Amino acid sequence: MEQNRGPRDARRALGRLLEAVLANRGEANAVFDILAVLQSEDQEAIQDAVRACSRLFGALLERGELFVGQLPPEEAVMAGSQGATRKYKVWMRHRYQSCCNRLVELLSHPSFPVKELALGTLMKFVQLEGTHPLEKPKWEGNYLFPRQLFKAVVDGLLALEEDRALLLSQFREYLDHDDIRYHAMQAAAECVARVASGHPEVPLAFWNNAFTLVSAVSLPSTEADLSNFYVKHMELSDKWKVTHLKEHRRAFQAMWLGFLKHKLPLSLYKKVLIIMHEAILPHLAQPSLMIDFLTRAYDVGGAISLLALNGLFILIHKHNLEYPDFYRKLYGLMDPSIFHVKYRARFFHLADLFLSSSHLPAYLVAAFAKRLARLALTAPPEALLLVLPFICNLLRRHPACRVLVHRPRSPELDADPYDPDEEDPAKSRALESCLWELQALQRHYHPDVSKAASVINQALSVPEVSIAPLLELTAFEMFEQDLKKEGPEAVPLEFLPAPGLLGRQQDLCAQHFTLG
Repeated sequence: MEQNRGPRDARRALGRLLEAVLANRGEANAVFDILAVLQSEDQEAIQDAVRACSRLFGALLERGELFVGQLPPEEAVMAGSQGATRKYKVWMRHRYQSCCNRLVELLSHPSFPVKELALGTLMKFVQLEGTHPLEKPKWEGNYLFPRQLFKAVVDGLLALEEDRALLLSQFREYLDHDDIRYHAMQAAAECVARVASGHPEVPLAFWNNAFTLVSAVSLPSTEADLSNFYVKHMELSDKWKVTHLKEHRRAFQAMWLGFLKHKLPLSLYKKVLIIMHEAILPHLAQPSLMIDFLTRAYDVGGAISLLALNGLFILIHKHNLEYPDFYRKLYGLMDPSIFHVKYRARFFHLADLFLSSSHLPAYLVAAFAKRLARLALTAPPEALLLVLPFICNLLRRHPACRVLVHRPRSPELDADPYDPDEEDPAKSRALESCLWELQALQRHYHPDVSKAASVINQALSVPEVSIAPLLELTAFEMFEQDLKKEGPEAVPLEFLPAPGLLGRQQDLCAQHFTLG
């Protein structure tokens, strides 16, 4: 109990100071004592002071006791001959400004509860300033939103050196409000532009914070949904930009284009491209403006190139973008590494989507089938069980390509005319070739691979084979399946079988094979 007496007494003292200031303007100087506690190093004392400031300035805003308009310098007003009421309001408005500045600083406090409380108090002031504006409207019915205060909050969230993901997750709930979302998009765009232009090397933490914020913005689907405002109004006016969905889309587009025009860390390229087709492109006023970012992303290479092609594919099919090099670039991504990287499943899922159109020219589809068949010669078994049905599906979709497996009344080829080094699929001469690689794979050591390659020996069935169950197949799963297959009950041996693979006692083989 003794340990709790100090904080409890301090809390009571803050309460008495608060009541005195609210009850009597003559006690206004007690505000300095409250603000001084905000500078304390004690976490509980800071939280008590934040709550006291929240009550104090919240009440003053509601009572209209803060100066309204362009805030003049404090010294000039205090030394002037203005009335006592004006001096009080100007003086108290300066104290309110000091409080808000300190609350923004507390967004960097080591203690998360302090950060969270500071954010909640600042957002309370945003709401109250919107309802009781501290600016004079330029014309009747002008929409007033405390942009300066809110901009300071967003700047505080987008820290340069510190990861603010947890605090930003708390801020996300405010983005459900249409006016907060609209002004957050504008404030984030301004902050990114200022930081990027002012720092030759922007820290990774800032880019991560910025992405966390901009990716949390989700626009409503119709203008009728724009009705959830954080700052309450008696009625909404059509003259306010914040009430129109097209203005939200413009702000959304400006925010993303402003973010993506800068050189981002590779980790963020992946995150952006993964959400591009669902969370970004559908809400842009002009989706075609993403072409520059997507082409730059393709040049990065690897998984990023594939994800960039996914965005380009959507622009081509849904937004009538002309991009003649699309399939040439997809063709260029097909090399031996696609069978061994962690994004193999996504690659083949998207490649299957890109090649699903029945309107693709036969020479193009033949080039992809031939390229994959050639790569299959050195692919691992788990990849072959995916690639072989993939190639057969291409032949099913495009009957003109079946000459690759059956070319009647045609002379035998002395050499394969296909050029694997040609970057342009149109010049690879794949349609003049044949899929002899699949016949070679019919002699593969793994029986499942041999069986899959033998499908071309008969007429291909009309329905395609779904490759979805094969996308995530691993070598370990294949090994487990082989071990679980039932064989002969007893086989006479002239030697003792090993208790485990390479003599290890506790490996997977030891669970299935034991000494006789």
